[in-house]
Amino acid sequence: MSAKFSLGQLVATPNALAQVSHEEITVALSRHVRGDWGDCGSEDWTANDSALTHDSRLLSVYHTVNRTKFWIITEWDRSVTTVLLPEDY
Repeated sequence: MSAKFSLGQLVATPNALAQVSHEEITVALSRHVRGDWGDCGSEDWTANDSALTHDSRLLSVYHTVNRTKFWIITEWDRSVTTVLLPEDY
């Protein structure tokens, strides 16, 4: 399946880099860009699907193998995608 949008510049918080492996970030980014929003709720899933055509922010929720929750947020203009933990927000 191909990318549904551009990720723009990729950044991550130091906390996310310390707690989420490079491999887990890479897999999650691959899912995010294909429209697999992970473990977000049904309302967020619907909002993300709508955001693809209405230029809104995209939020995906994933978990590491150790059950650490992390988010991937792509800004409305697709200029930046950030990997972060919820407490980093």
